[in-house]
Amino acid sequence: MGVGRLRATLFVIDDEGCVLLFRGGDPARPDDGTWWFPPGGGVEPGESVEAAGRRELAEETGLVVDDVGPVVLVRSTQFSFLGVEYDAVEHCFVVRAPRFRVSRAGWTDVERSALHEHRWWCPDELGASDVAVHPPDLVELLVRF
Repeated sequence: MGVGRLRATLFVIDDEGCVLLFRGGDPARPDDGTWWFPPGGGVEPGESVEAAGRRELAEETGLVVDDVGPVVLVRSTQFSFLGVEYDAVEHCFVVRAPRFRVSRAGWTDVERSALHEHRWWCPDELGASDVAVHPPDLVELLVRF
């Protein structure tokens, strides 16, 4: 059994319907390769999932918003990162924003070592590619949002 963790995940969608994703991996397991995933992270003690979503969005992308909207999906996920096994409950939000330039100014040292690049992916382009994506059903989710 892993460490329990609440997470806020943000599907940032631009005016063309493309989603902002980061490509990264686990520095403790470089042989596992990399995958694409939306911004987000752990909820701090005493913090709401909405507040964590706003904080993570600002820290990881530089985009500051007053409201991340309602939770659109709650799901359980298990993952390992830096040698720690997690059992997480992920609260997902959709944030619509014009395409913007991502800032790395708020990144931690861990994020700088784990995140390699970012890209705006349109759903059809993502669906036609063979890149690894988390969550694996991201293209199907994007159609719902």
